[in-house]
Amino acid sequence: MTDFRDSTDDRADAVMPRRTAARTAKLASLPLGMAGRAVGGWGRRLTGHSAEEVNAALSAKAAEQLFEVLGTLKGGAMKFGQALSVFEAAVPDELAAPYREALTKLQAAAPPMATRQTHRVLAEQLGKTWHRRFAEFDDTPAASASIGQVHRAVWHDGREVAVKVQYPGADEALRSDLRQLQRFSRLFQALAPGAEVKPLLAELATRMDEELDYRTEANNQRAFVKAFDGDDDVLIPKVVASAPKVVVTEWVSGTPLSLIIADGTTEQRNEAGRLLAEFHYSSPTRAHLLHADPHPGNFMILDDGRICVIDFGATAHLPDGAPPTLGVIMRLALEGRSTELLDVLRTEGFVRPGTEIDAEDVYAYLLPLVSPLTEERFHFTRRWAQKQALRMGDIRGQDFRTGRSLNLPPHWLQIHRVTAGAIGILCQLDAELALRSIVAHWQPGFAP
Repeated sequence: MTDFRDSTDDRADAVMPRRTAARTAKLASLPLGMAGRAVGGWGRRLTGHSAEEVNAALSAKAAEQLFEVLGTLKGGAMKFGQALSVFEAAVPDELAAPYREALTKLQAAAPPMATRQTHRVLAEQLGKTWHRRFAEFDDTPAASASIGQVHRAVWHDGREVAVKVQYPGADEALRSDLRQLQRFSRLFQALAPGAEVKPLLAELATRMDEELDYRTEANNQRAFVKAFDGDDDVLIPKVVASAPKVVVTEWVSGTPLSLIIADGTTEQRNEAGRLLAEFHYSSPTRAHLLHADPHPGNFMILDDGRICVIDFGATAHLPDGAPPTLGVIMRLALEGRSTELLDVLRTEGFVRPGTEIDAEDVYAYLLPLVSPLTEERFHFTRRWAQKQALRMGDIRGQDFRTGRSLNLPPHWLQIHRVTAGAIGILCQLDAELALRSIVAHWQPGFAP
């Protein structure tokens, strides 16, 4: 990453352009440049046309433009790109390569802010003598996030720490981006057929204020630290200090999940998948929280075999744990009890009042989604994810019509989205694991 410590450009706009018109113009360039490529390419493929009809060169150009716009704008644009990245496993292989590379870059890359600008934020948040809190502070960012960047440092007591500093203007940029991206939700749906883009953007907008206040993130992280303290499989870095726009946590080194996805052995992939699934399904019971930002950039595997989880800005609060109804729905689908399944879905609000829908159609729609629970060990693959995306996205099929008749209640949105994201990562990992035993242990309502 470029070192800006000698830069003389000290304007906030140099990091995150805050003028709505400028950001809107950049985001507007996406549909103009990608409409013919993404919709005309992936869209034709998803509706049954042959792969030969898709121009790979145009797909590569669209991917390049996607990264250029979403990555350099940071804010809501980059956050949206990161959220999309976990669903690339559902894209047909012959089309996915350029998008996979571009979206994966969004998990960890963005241009840094100037050094003097970083120091100004630290002074505003930690006090004018902020440097006395550190024995060492590296001005070159070690990593980037959607609304901030991370520096490596040494705390005054000798502990290695990670210092996340929020970009000036992040609040205005985030709000502007999400408003603009919501306008193009139908177009972006073509980029990630396994994702539900419109509700994803709505959720990002709803939780925006929480993510902008790093004190909320720090409190979430402290709760996870307490819940997983001493765990043999999971490490959550401890919070050292926090302020509205700066959070300091213990530094942890490990192998990013993205590297295991790219080059890991079968054993590494399977174990990483197991650790991720255990963390995801156990968190509501153990912490009464759910880590709600599941992309590979937020996970790493340590030398001692544990999974390290970072970035708790997006966290779902589940004071009563995971809803038992979720386990009941899984079990009824597995047991083929279609009438009872439909009754539960109606009661929970998945079927709007007055909507006529066939119980067997609903059962047929949901059964493939719980197929990982039908076997002692299930192999999550890109091919399986692609098959589900094509099945639900084929406008000529019954599953598409059934899906359009179902409703996702607002209080289920985050759990659904996070679980889909976690499954997307398992497919990227190509992991084989005993998911059923994990769900049976942690998910209320699943056992009869």
